[in-house]
Amino acid sequence: MTSTPASTFNGCVFLGLSVDGFIARLDGDLAWLIERGTVAGDAGFTPFMESVDALVMGRGTYDAIADEESWPYLDRPVHVISATLSADADPRVIVHAGFDKAVAALNAAGYRRVYVDGGRTVRSFLNAGLINELTLSRVPVLIGEGITLFGPLPDDVELEHERTEVLAGGMVQTMYRVVTQEKGSNEHPA
Repeated sequence: MTSTPASTFNGCVFLGLSVDGFIARLDGDLAWLIERGTVAGDAGFTPFMESVDALVMGRGTYDAIADEESWPYLDRPVHVISATLSADADPRVIVHAGFDKAVAALNAAGYRRVYVDGGRTVRSFLNAGLINELTLSRVPVLIGEGITLFGPLPDDVELEHERTEVLAGGMVQTMYRVVTQEKGSNEHPA
């Protein structure tokens, strides 16, 4: 474990998950989310993307979206944390070999608001005290098992409810602010 570099940006999460708390099936399949999410329309994703300066994700999330016909991230810089993805694998992304390098690059670029995407990446940033806002959209389906968004945390993370909205198709979107974490004070998984 190493300590996290101090951050100057606000990390923001915008994710869909099943009512039983999964962000993907164990094999990474997202069809259950895409099919039901289509009914909800944009669900606020475009205004959210317009509000961020950059995006950071892990290799698993990158692999899940890399072949999409439509790149959903507007013109925002996309940073990928991966020890195995080649730096020149995709001209649309900037690759960092590890968490600390990604955080340092995001800070050096002067980003103020960064979209943090993907389960492991969200957990790493949350454990490091680098998440300020969570927008979670519960899709009205139980998938039984899959990849969870949250896991063990070194301490409780107190949240303040900002808003809840019921979207088309029964999706329920809730936004929380993180209120008890001191940025960069926790350790993160290496």
